[in-house]
Amino acid sequence: MTNWLPDPALLTRPAYLSLAEHIARAIEAGTLAAGARLPPHRRLADELGLSVQTVSRAYEDLIRRDLIAGEIGRGTFVRQKGGEARQPYLPERSGELIDLSILKPVCDTLHLDRIRAAFAWLGESLPASSALSFRPNMVMPRHRMIGAEWLAEMGIEVPAHNLTITNGASSAITAALMGVAPVGSTIAAEALTHHTLMPLCGYLGLHLEGVAMDGSGMLPAALDEAARRTALRAVFLQPNVINPLAAQMPADRRAELVAVARRHDLAIIENDILNRMVVDAPPPLAALAPERVLYIHGFTKITVPALRVAYLAAPDRFATAVANRHLVSSWMATPPIVEILSHWLTDGTAAELIAWQRLRLAERHALAQRVLAGRVSGTHPQALHLWLRLPEGRAEEEFVAEARLRGVAVAAGSAFRATDRGRRDSVRIALGSTDLEELRQGLSIVGSMLEEGAEAPLPGI
Repeated sequence: MTNWLPDPALLTRPAYLSLAEHIARAIEAGTLAAGARLPPHRRLADELGLSVQTVSRAYEDLIRRDLIAGEIGRGTFVRQKGGEARQPYLPERSGELIDLSILKPVCDTLHLDRIRAAFAWLGESLPASSALSFRPNMVMPRHRMIGAEWLAEMGIEVPAHNLTITNGASSAITAALMGVAPVGSTIAAEALTHHTLMPLCGYLGLHLEGVAMDGSGMLPAALDEAARRTALRAVFLQPNVINPLAAQMPADRRAELVAVARRHDLAIIENDILNRMVVDAPPPLAALAPERVLYIHGFTKITVPALRVAYLAAPDRFATAVANRHLVSSWMATPPIVEILSHWLTDGTAAELIAWQRLRLAERHALAQRVLAGRVSGTHPQALHLWLRLPEGRAEEEFVAEARLRGVAVAAGSAFRATDRGRRDSVRIALGSTDLEELRQGLSIVGSMLEEGAEAPLPGI
């Protein structure tokens, strides 16, 4: 059992969060090594002058953060680092924390009303095939047709049979990677990218090459150099404002990256889960290079989280491989949820919720501009988050830990880095994860922490 104990004089309120942060910092610093056994709840409570309940809540918080693990009959131990990927968000909201760490759309009673009405409609209208069939081709053809028509309105022409319907964008990303890159091959992505891409490539046996970027996205010259140096198979891009910088890639940059991909015959995986909500977006990469772009179009971030469905549109050369990889990994998307999506696309509910989301996010960006007093620059009014570069000398992990002690959870930039080259410590702040008053309070806490830093942070990667 470890002899390490935090200094009781340094604990602040709420005590359980303060204790959890002191233990977390000791783990990060190596003072508490992997495998170290922590004191039993009662002993630590007695040593620190705390209640057993406070120590239990601290341990529960650390278990949720995947830093420690309890073993029945043996005790509580520090987890081995590097076993599983640490996510940027809290697995669940805990205690008094204002959670600005998880990316989600703004939700209100409207969303609950619409999804309840949809399930009522489903109870009356569910086709027998969606309830009883094991065969995707008995269930999905009509839904693929509806999806192809929806995408065509965005300028993306794809045959319905080349459209795979998945349980959300994560499933679509997995099927796309498996469809274009055999085990051992290399995928390129921007230096700041989707937080699941790094562990996913590891699980699939793929190498991930982080490519230099600026405020507009991946640098074409850097992709060209990486393709000449490494046998790249594909490039993963998020040109619309879902990327960590919350930036929109301009049309000329998109065209330049397509030209590089054609020169080296690279597949492009385009993750565009905000799609129609971004009103002034240039044409998708899939419209510029339909012969090589696998286009992912999601709905959970623009309608309601329960609608876990995404479209994966693939060109002829990849469509069969993608469909087969999805078949063996997921079989098919959940038919009743797909029924609701198709119903919403045809009756106007999806368009209604997208327009509502657009307005609410504009309000929250305006609030962020007021509260953070000019410290936010270059973010798009339809982005679900802010990306803040920290003042010089402020380490992001320490900033995140201090923010938790002050009652607000934000995400460290490290979760989104495919490479540490050109690193600038930053944090991501989600705007849709709580109500307006809590958002104002959370942003105020972050603003006061930034004021305590050196120079005001500048936008950057």
